[in-house]
Amino acid sequence: MHHTTRELRLAATLVEAGDTVVDGFDAVRYLRRLADRCVELLAAQAAGVMYLDGGQNVSLAGCSDHEEMALELLQAQHDGGPCLDSLASGRPVAPVSIRAARAASRWPEFTERALRHDVVTTYAVPLRRHGQLLGALNVFVPTLPEDEPPTGGGTDLRLAQLLADAGALGLRNHFTYVHCRTVTGQLQQALSSRVRIEQAKGMLAERWQVPADHAFVALRSLARRRRLPLDQVAQSVITRVADDAELRREAPGPPEEPR
Repeated sequence: MHHTTRELRLAATLVEAGDTVVDGFDAVRYLRRLADRCVELLAAQAAGVMYLDGGQNVSLAGCSDHEEMALELLQAQHDGGPCLDSLASGRPVAPVSIRAARAASRWPEFTERALRHDVVTTYAVPLRRHGQLLGALNVFVPTLPEDEPPTGGGTDLRLAQLLADAGALGLRNHFTYVHCRTVTGQLQQALSSRVRIEQAKGMLAERWQVPADHAFVALRSLARRRRLPLDQVAQSVITRVADDAELRREAPGPPEEPR
């Protein structure tokens, strides 16, 4: 089966977009690389991403070759633009003629900046996964020779959406990875803490010749009185720096004999 260069580059890009289950991940650098791939695959002049970092802060990422231009065109959309329209609706913004948009007074500041950079057409697609909107990808198409057909049609719009979906999947995979790492760390810390507390209980029970429950009451009472984590008090017992006499005073007395 014959595969075109574009198809092979697309396949490589989709694999690259999913490789986010790693430490040291940088979302802006990741999205800049995604914008680079969009420029390569869509024959665009530039591309950029508005990223909703945590659903509140907005981060911008532009392609490497024309990063300054891409960031300028993204920043020019504070009063309106294809990215904001896509974010508001959660749907793609089909290719729009910059001159036609300017004539219709649509996105005045953005269209003015785009014309300065010889952008002819623009379109945007949302970065979304399972209903969660993570941002929007904006593609800027340049002036073309008269004998070259315009780009940014239906096929390119669908391809841009596919790349945006892959980017959103990569972001979600990394979020899940970080969450799992965090939960695993918390569980490991809780388990280690429990082991130390049980070890300290056993040491005190053996030393004082009392039930383990009595030793635990002493640990807990001292921790509360000193406003210290129970695990910290247990560690001081294990390392033999705790004041044994002070701990012993916190232990409950022997039960009264029945009359």
